[in-house]
Amino acid sequence: QVQLVESGGGLVQAGGSLRLSCVASGRILSINDMGWYRQASGKQRELVAEITRGGATNYADSVKGRFTISRDNAKNTVYLQMNSPKPEDTAVYYCNADIRSWWAPETDYWGQGTRVTVSS
Repeated sequence: QVQLVESGGGLVQAGGSLRLSCVASGRILSINDMGWYRQASGKQRELVAEITRGGATNYADSVKGRFTISRDNAKNTVYLQMNSPKPEDTAVYYCNADIRSWWAPETDYWGQGTRVTVSS
């Protein structure tokens, strides 16, 4: 069974910083793209940032220049460094990964989410 577990969420002041982590565990053969999504109250889930296995990145326009996504392939971990967060970044943040396991072809997995609240 494959699991994604996020950590690092919480309350942060606007202009501060916060780092989210997400670890994939289980009988994993390989992990392709990994990413972070978020869902604010009353809104649809949206892409924040994504990163390929080779390190190519893509960001939502709203977070470019403030957030940085990175990954450690040896640790099956993806990070989201949130610098200068704004109140509008308040949301539940979800980790996502395309994972090939011993018993399944590449499948899209989601974490349970970690809440980030940015105070003004």
